Amino acid sequence: MNLLIRILFVALTPFSLYFSACAEGENKEASETIEKVMIKESVVDTIDFENGMTFSYADVLEKATPSVVSVYTSKYASVYSNRMPNGIPELFRQFGFPVPEMYKEPEAKADETEQLKPYGAGSGVIMTEDGYIMTNHHVVHDQRGKPVDEIKIRLDDKREYVAELIGSDQKTDIAVLKIEVTSAISPIAVANSDQIRVGDVVFAIGNPLEVGITATQGIVSATGRHSLGILGQGAYEDFIQTDASINLGNSGGALIDAYGRLIGINTAIFSRSGGSIGIGFAIPVNMSLDVMKKLVEVGEVPRGLLGIFSQNVTLDIAEAFGLESTEGALVDQVQEGSPAAIAGITHGDVIIKIDGQNIKSSQDLRLKVSRMNPGSEVIVHLYRDGEPLEISVILGDIEDNYADDAEGSVLEGVTLKLLDQEMRDRLSVPKNIMGVLVADISAKSPYARSIAPNTIIMEVNGQSVTEPKDIGKYIDKDKPNRLYVWYNGRVRYLVIRF
Repeated sequence: MNLLIRILFVALTPFSLYFSACAEGENKEASETIEKVMIKESVVDTIDFENGMTFSYADVLEKATPSVVSVYTSKYASVYSNRMPNGIPELFRQFGFPVPEMYKEPEAKADETEQLKPYGAGSGVIMTEDGYIMTNHHVVHDQRGKPVDEIKIRLDDKREYVAELIGSDQKTDIAVLKIEVTSAISPIAVANSDQIRVGDVVFAIGNPLEVGITATQGIVSATGRHSLGILGQGAYEDFIQTDASINLGNSGGALIDAYGRLIGINTAIFSRSGGSIGIGFAIPVNMSLDVMKKLVEVGEVPRGLLGIFSQNVTLDIAEAFGLESTEGALVDQVQEGSPAAIAGITHGDVIIKIDGQNIKSSQDLRLKVSRMNPGSEVIVHLYRDGEPLEISVILGDIEDNYADDAEGSVLEGVTLKLLDQEMRDRLSVPKNIMGVLVADISAKSPYARSIAPNTIIMEVNGQSVTEPKDIGKYIDKDKPNRLYVWYNGRVRYLVIRF
């Protein structure tokens, strides 16, 4: 036992060597040990940290952090609704059923029976000295897509302002706020997000879980992430992926480079737990600024339209079409009456450049055209039958009627679209499955309980369908109709009445 105590005592402190040595009559050796320890301590004390002997990004973050703000939102909540059974009205709505009268909220005025209550929290980035702030659309809207009733901004120095929502774009998840500043604020420096590379050091700054403005470090893990389905159907995704920790509350905050310049707006994460696992996404600042400018100038985001459906160029397609590269977008179909049809673009054309910008893929073409103004004239460079060709096109508007005609539906409340390669990839649809995509369905549609979004209708009453207009050809208005569909990896029959 005595031996064990001595061993433990020796392990606890270097000075125990001295005492053990004394017990054994080795005073000289113990004195040398003490001297060595004292020398080591003196060396640590003399390290000069102020003269650059450590590496730090403190100066970068000290400059950038004041440009990131906390965003707090509130909504009016009915006092009556707070006494209702938890979530019952919302449960009915989520599953497409009408809310029973006994659970409906009464008409009420905000100053009588409604109270303004905290709803959510996020982050934002100061873009201009006069108070324009960029954040996410989902930060300042509720789960049904309606704007919140009040937005408050808290600056890094604890000043608070009530913000005005200038405009918002759900398809890119960008929103612009404005505060009336009473003293100086610090707009962030901006970089060119087209020049970032995988491996670049980055920092995510925001207000995670409402603990206060926080900075985390990582790298650019990937660029050009699209077709993830994060922003929903019809959205424009072109994310920067990073492993810098992004958590709830970081949405709308800044992703900056090692020089403190903004390269992206933090937006989303992939996670099973709700916390960061190193897969976060930010909207490139070049796209964000383009959306912000349009929201400030015109209050919305007009987008150009060619009027085509396209797919990526694979190795097999490149060989079959006599192409030297897999870059570009292969035109599958041209919408009747669209700008592309009027200009003479046809199926089988491979678009490689538009308005001087190289086209890498079908998704890249869609993104680039969406950022162009309707009515503008662009030069489309393409290959047709292996020969280069230039065609002038005057872009249409994404809201033009011919787009609605091509995507219209004979089924009330059901949005039908062509099944393009992008949706095939997103839904993992096998190559042998052909049909029409159910892109969306209204909760009020009579078919809401029968057909789910992302269903692919392959046959109607035994007849194969490949375009939305085919559905109307084979629907029988007087008797039950059998649909042969693919959904979530399996095929089956559905029966609906017109």
